[in-house]
Amino acid sequence: MSDGHVSVLLEGAVDALKLRSDGVYVDATFGRGGHSRLILSRLGAGGRLLALDRDPAAVASARTWRDDRFEVAHMPFSRLAEALRERGIDAVDGVLFDLGVSSPQLDEAARGFSFRHDAALDMRMDTSAGMTAADWLNQAPEEEIARVVRDYGEERFARQVARAVVAERARAPLTSTRQLAVLVAGAVRTRERGQDPATRTFQAVRIFINGELEEIEAALPRAVDCLRPGGRLVVISFHSLEDRMVKRFMRGEAEGEKLPPEIPVTADRLRPGRLTLIGRAVRPDADECARNPRARSAVMRVAERTALPGEAAWSS
Repeated sequence: MSDGHVSVLLEGAVDALKLRSDGVYVDATFGRGGHSRLILSRLGAGGRLLALDRDPAAVASARTWRDDRFEVAHMPFSRLAEALRERGIDAVDGVLFDLGVSSPQLDEAARGFSFRHDAALDMRMDTSAGMTAADWLNQAPEEEIARVVRDYGEERFARQVARAVVAERARAPLTSTRQLAVLVAGAVRTRERGQDPATRTFQAVRIFINGELEEIEAALPRAVDCLRPGGRLVVISFHSLEDRMVKRFMRGEAEGEKLPPEIPVTADRLRPGRLTLIGRAVRPDADECARNPRARSAVMRVAERTALPGEAAWSS
């Protein structure tokens, strides 16, 4: 793939969309276009693909593509419904989410996502808006930093990390990834074998700065809203917090509306499930993980939009 990016579960994810040659699809996380490129290769002349990305670099890459069936929008995937309305699209046949960060974001030092490069402490997916990681770390209360590192990074030494950040910024502002990585290494006493002490803290700060979990929470129901009956929702997660959210959401949408048993409401008055779960969670095989180590934590879940009363489902 271009820009050194290798899409995880590429064939499996696109297969899971159960593409129709004349269908309308959304790649909600364009990245560098691995999934989009394969989707377009399988669509016919009447097909259509809308890609979304909040990263200006990804959008710039997408805008070099020349294909009348393809369009890209610079916006977060939580605004999926808005993007469709602006284009007069009432419903789609499939939505794909490939969550987390892309390889170019991690590998480009200037983005500040990685502790492996010394760069400005930025971490924004959309570099045109919002506060940087440095902005936040230099002014947030110690308790807030500890909460973010604990909840989003699942770091057991979150309190020590927060204390070290506050002590460091009292001497000089935090400005670089190297600076943050060094102070975290001093605060984290033990770490899993083969994992850098800064891994969990960098992950937590990135998730917080970009509102990643809030984006997922907002986007998933909107994706189901826009799916026509028989359409597929495919989500690839790379973090346990993300995957738990996706799993709970899909399961809840499959079960439908539930009320406590003491409430006198008959089943026919409850909203039925809008999704049918398709298979089990899928993980990359050993060969893919060997080719692309970043695939090791990936989990893919698939669901299909159910035809509710009064709706007709299409068949492939």
